[in-house]
Amino acid sequence: MEPSAELSMAPAANGRKRKCPPRPGLGDIHQDMLERVLARLPPASFFRLRAVCRGWRAAAASRTFLDACARVPRRDPWFLMLSDHRPHHPVAFDAAERSWLKNACHADAAPGPAVPVAASGGLVLYRAPATGALSVSNPLTRASGALPPAPQPSQGQQQQLHAIAMYGSPYRVALFTGELLDDLSMAVFDSSKGSWETPVALARSRPSADAPPVQDTDTVYFLSKSGDVVATNMQRSASKQYSSVVVPSNSNDTAAVAYFLSHSGTVVACDTAARTFAELPRILPVHFEYSIDVVACGAAAYAVVLSEHLDTASLRVWEFAAGAWRQVAAMPPAMSHGFCGKKADINCVGHGHRLMVCVSGSSAEVSGCFMCDVRSNRWEELPKCVDGDGEANEFLAAFSFEPRLEINV
Repeated sequence: MEPSAELSMAPAANGRKRKCPPRPGLGDIHQDMLERVLARLPPASFFRLRAVCRGWRAAAASRTFLDACARVPRRDPWFLMLSDHRPHHPVAFDAAERSWLKNACHADAAPGPAVPVAASGGLVLYRAPATGALSVSNPLTRASGALPPAPQPSQGQQQQLHAIAMYGSPYRVALFTGELLDDLSMAVFDSSKGSWETPVALARSRPSADAPPVQDTDTVYFLSKSGDVVATNMQRSASKQYSSVVVPSNSNDTAAVAYFLSHSGTVVACDTAARTFAELPRILPVHFEYSIDVVACGAAAYAVVLSEHLDTASLRVWEFAAGAWRQVAAMPPAMSHGFCGKKADINCVGHGHRLMVCVSGSSAEVSGCFMCDVRSNRWEELPKCVDGDGEANEFLAAFSFEPRLEINV
């Protein structure tokens, strides 16, 4: 029997039982310590703090609680899922809790009709397809702010936009425009200054001294979002049309290397510090049907390729190193074989060592989301996200971010 229980059973001098004094609880913890404890809870619990008691409600609304959240060094990512059928009903996948969150984040936090195009840290960048206006938002708090208009080229002519990158803390947004083979340029927005830097031209470079030059005279065939085999021009969804992945640059903390897909399906690498870009060699030969996407996991960039050969399908992860592509991971054949003949398309996103692959095809049986640990090459299919009516959601793509309440826009 516990000591407190013995105390409660001991008779008093007058023959009556003495009451045990109440044990200390969370209500007796000092406010500063309480906020530190609450800050360590899973982010999905933040929305229920205010309903527990007045003390917790006050703690969740305090500035010092947000400071305690900021001292948590790292949080497992949430994946903001995108669907063409229900664009205004945001769904997130909590990688730590292994669960779907249907009301915990706000994909419509950006003003006006905008779609997510990039993410960094705890923020998501949105772009209005009609005007090209950019805005940034914290999906948890729904706080958002518009970026000033991007600078136009000196000649005043509208240049073709190839990719949008978001990186760093304070965050930066980079726009890559121009003619890919001739005069690619970069414009960078610095959030610490609240303004755009003057656009700069990027010099073309070779990926390495041993890498052969990229030849763009041949046609590359790949799968479109609808599952049709098309040529010459990449067909991306609205959110993935200008997407890129970013890895830290070795030169300094404020620079990065952005990777994106060209219109012919090659991977382009842009060094924001050296102000250079290079087209990497093709992974598969021309006249080969495949679906390709680029993804960043940790400090490395990868290309994910879904292809068919000899009556089967394979999904492989490649890394460009020492002037050549090398395979670092592959989905087990028993999992990838179901994509054979289904004209499946892939959209990928990474965070830390996790790689999520969203597969969509001509039929609902092909659609699904898969998670891979790139370090161990372990794959798993995520459970279906079922609506209240019993129908499973089909997700075309995702963006990863750290769920953080303390990040301001």
